[in-house]
Amino acid sequence: MKNIDMTSGSISQKLVLFSLPLMAANLLQQLYNLVDTWVVGKYVGSIALAAVGSSYTLMTFLTSILIGLCMGCSSFFAIQVGKKDWQKFEQGVFISSIGIGLCTLVMYFLVSFGQTTILHFLQVPKNVEGAMATYVQIIFIGLFATSIYNYFANILRALGNSLLPLFGLAISVVLNIFLDILFVVPFQWGVAGAAWATVLSQFVSAAFMLLVVWLKFPIFRVKQENRIWSKDILSSILHLSFMTSLQQSIMNFGILLIQGLVNSFGSIVMAAFAVAVKIDTLAYMPVQDFGNGFSLFVSQNYGAKQEKRIQDGLKVAITWIVLFCVVISVGVNIFSDSLMGLFLSDQSQAIIQVGSQYLHIEATCYIGIGILFLCYGYYRAIVKPGMSVILTILSLGTRVLLAYACSPFFGVTAIWTAIPIGWFLADFVGILYYFKNKSLQASKPI
Repeated sequence: MKNIDMTSGSISQKLVLFSLPLMAANLLQQLYNLVDTWVVGKYVGSIALAAVGSSYTLMTFLTSILIGLCMGCSSFFAIQVGKKDWQKFEQGVFISSIGIGLCTLVMYFLVSFGQTTILHFLQVPKNVEGAMATYVQIIFIGLFATSIYNYFANILRALGNSLLPLFGLAISVVLNIFLDILFVVPFQWGVAGAAWATVLSQFVSAAFMLLVVWLKFPIFRVKQENRIWSKDILSSILHLSFMTSLQQSIMNFGILLIQGLVNSFGSIVMAAFAVAVKIDTLAYMPVQDFGNGFSLFVSQNYGAKQEKRIQDGLKVAITWIVLFCVVISVGVNIFSDSLMGLFLSDQSQAIIQVGSQYLHIEATCYIGIGILFLCYGYYRAIVKPGMSVILTILSLGTRVLLAYACSPFFGVTAIWTAIPIGWFLADFVGILYYFKNKSLQASKPI
């Protein structure tokens, strides 16, 4: 698989070619839980559906911490690729792999022992609590596989290779679909079966990545002289990884707080939100991945000191984001009821109605989240991840405050409306900061 050098050639072509596998990979990533949702919703029932949906929000928050660490690492590695500094690249692999491995181990023990407290914090209804506890206890095991896969996937992307991570996911998703149906339908293992199907598939994906990088990429077999603890490299990786992880975890913690508020409205709203948020995520997922692809484009060119190419790339990226958001907004608005119905039985009209209302409000404003993802990627790439954190706090803080303040008066509509308001506020600040600070000087040497 040929790596893409994003420091030369057509900007639009390379951005699209690199981002398309990212989109496909994220789509497959989302299918893990989406398949669980579909199988459980169709063959187990609404209570199990609410449990799986609420668990998805929890696991998204937990894995976002690990994924954020890996994404931060990828910015460091992409900059070294732009500089052609392969010694520093290997040293970074040695330091970051140990650090992320330790973080994963600590997180697993923390969430395992704190499971009861977490469920209480989320205000899970009593009739859903048992099924959710069963599901999350098993799904927690997949943290190790998630960490391995995302670590190597992000470094490969920093090298300009976005296809191999896609293949790893494709294999595991096919397996997940097969195991989901097998464990839930004929075996009748319920939510436990759906959880085991996901975990086993995740470990297949992780094993594939380990095998590929070891056999095909000698740079991952770190030479003895590069197995050192460099304070400068450690500091650079920590700066990018911690801030990116903080940004990702804040974003998903805000979503978790929203989930807790949604849960207080009962199982119908829970189930509607569980389905609608997955449709919503899948709809705007390509712009998120394009933002990540743009981030690595900027990182490589930042390392190569090509400022004009970065500015030209920004114009191209905005054009693509706007075009896609307009198209997908129209599509989701038109087909919201049909999309909800894909995951629910004919007896679930109340759930469909609530979920469709959510989709109509969010879909109309997808341009807001599209621009925001672009801001996140840009500031992370130019080694200003703190700005991404600020934008996330603005977006999520606004969303949570408005939702909790207004929902007692306007019900769930207030929750749905608060989300895009947060997007647009963060967009305004991010754009304003860009025009006042166009210099590409990093907040920290790297």
